[in-house]
Amino acid sequence: MANIALIIAGGVGARMGQDIPKQFINVNDKPVIIYTLEAFQRHSDIDAIEVVCLDGWHDVLNAYAKQFGIAKLENIVSGGLNGQDSIRNGILDIYKRYNSDDDIVLIHDAIRPMILPEIISDNIKICRKYGNAITVVPCTAAMLKTYDSISTEEQVARDNLKITQTPQSFFIKDIVNTHKEALEKGITNSVASCTLYIELGKKLYMSKGSEKNLKLTTTEDIEIFKALLQAKKDEWMH
Repeated sequence: MANIALIIAGGVGARMGQDIPKQFINVNDKPVIIYTLEAFQRHSDIDAIEVVCLDGWHDVLNAYAKQFGIAKLENIVSGGLNGQDSIRNGILDIYKRYNSDDDIVLIHDAIRPMILPEIISDNIKICRKYGNAITVVPCTAAMLKTYDSISTEEQVARDNLKITQTPQSFFIKDIVNTHKEALEKGITNSVASCTLYIELGKKLYMSKGSEKNLKLTTTEDIEIFKALLQAKKDEWMH
């Protein structure tokens, strides 16, 4: 009964405007991806870590993992043409080693470095109870629909809306079969594991996220991340 973290670090980070992938940007003398890996390294319920990484960066990541003591890192595989490809590469490699009926994979963005231990714990709990777990937070903003990107006359009620985050957790056998089914049905570029399941008509269960579980997409996000690190209010960051 293993819990495996699959960290997706295959993006190039074009929106960040940097010369290196955003997951390898240094913040306070530590790469962003190491903050992420440390959260799973520290969590007592995580048995192993796998990373899907950009080609050309495997050796760099291995060196960082040794430097910062990421002992649970078992393997690094290359990303694919898109997110769906990259996740499939990772889960198929994990499946070679972890293929029992009760083995779970927690799929997480490398650029969400402030993942809290309670989010990881709740993912595992919900997944083991219901079969999967999608991290979400409530939608608190007014939601407007536009058809031309510059104007709107329509709102979307937010009461029944949730904003997804990662981790997104599944029994490994189930998600392997789901990816195979997707390929058979010609689904090749679903934006996330949760959307892939929805496209195939599968029911998902929600796990509690956090506004601090920030995805670092722009330079402004990096500044927010630095500020949150400076605050050091959370016990897991001490």
